[in-house]
Amino acid sequence: MDLGYRRVVFAVAAIVLVVGVAVGYVVSVVREAAPVPVASTGGDLMFVALADGRSRVEQVDLADPGARGATGMTCQRVYRAGGTTVCLKLAGPGPTYAAEVSRDGGVVRTVPLPGVPSRAKVSASGHVVSWTSFVTGDSYSVPGGFSTRTGFLDLRTGEAVESLEGFTAVVEGQQHTAQDVNYWGLTVADDDRTFYATLASGGYTWLVKGDLAERRLESLRRDAECPSLSPDGTKVAYKKRIGRLGPWELAVLDLKTGEERRLPGTAGVDDQATWLDDDRLAFAAVPKDAKLASIHVVPADGSSAAVLLIPDATSPSPVG
Repeated sequence: MDLGYRRVVFAVAAIVLVVGVAVGYVVSVVREAAPVPVASTGGDLMFVALADGRSRVEQVDLADPGARGATGMTCQRVYRAGGTTVCLKLAGPGPTYAAEVSRDGGVVRTVPLPGVPSRAKVSASGHVVSWTSFVTGDSYSVPGGFSTRTGFLDLRTGEAVESLEGFTAVVEGQQHTAQDVNYWGLTVADDDRTFYATLASGGYTWLVKGDLAERRLESLRRDAECPSLSPDGTKVAYKKRIGRLGPWELAVLDLKTGEERRLPGTAGVDDQATWLDDDRLAFAAVPKDAKLASIHVVPADGSSAAVLLIPDATSPSPVG
């Protein structure tokens, strides 16, 4: 079994797990009433609660993570920054999904998604909302397999871009024209145009840096997935394989020096990490002997191992 095929097998297995969760979600929320306007939130962190299978968004103060409060939202992924909240959610039968974007306590835009929600981010200004979803039916390594679709919405212009696949891509110095390209994990800098993401093709993944305005990107390094840019713009966190076919763990790249530091206690992560500040990261991972993911926190300098913060929860986001 070659390396590329094995990677596809691992990816498909992980995605099937996500789809299974999504099916359970459909069963539990089809009787929900009309969407509830986004409530004003308190606390330091919002997240999706998993224990009751209804994907309700809750919030906590980091100083007292056991005291949860409801927000009125139901999402599979949620993120908030700069006064903008994006909720990736069930939108109708089929099932169908949408990115619901809110400001000032009300929905301002709803963008249909082509598949099962996977990742969500908002730029620090609140102007650029991004998402990734899993899509079936695309040509991607194996017939009937999954691919990813990553898009974004610019609230300043109202432009919604369905996919990064139309961008000019330069990989390891050469223009990349392969048809099996997939992108995921878009994270946008505070200038609302510089971005980082994952590009996958031919059984490999690359961390890429690009420009939303110029519709262009180029690779920085191999074997880096689901990047997340630090608030000060100096570091990128991403998940990275342990060995060639092992589980992922988090790593942090210093963009100035090129130094990469792996973070202890993060093995098994399958998430796009969230920066709580310039020094700490939150992420979801399934603890040993558990069935549901929990939110963990780890220092970005690798000085100590990750610790569990909120059980039975995923999609952590600062309340910004």
